[in-house]
Amino acid sequence: MTSTLTLDLIRADVAEILGEDPTEIPADENLVDYGLDSVRVMALIERWSREHGVTVDFADLAERPTLEGWAELVASRG
Repeated sequence: MTSTLTLDLIRADVAEILGEDPTEIPADENLVDYGLDSVRVMALIERWSREHGVTVDFADLAERPTLEGWAELVASRG
């Protein structure tokens, strides 16, 4: 079963993979500044596909590396 990938879930997943507190990552902050690299982005893409049925491309995420940008991208994919 898949569930909706919300901004809060994206924030929690990103925080977990970075070892950060979710409340410490602003929605509009560039995630590269927090240490998010391509390997971690690929891990998130795989997790979201497996757990939420969401298909996103690395290039799309890299274009807008913020929580807000990713939430908007995921929402536009339906």
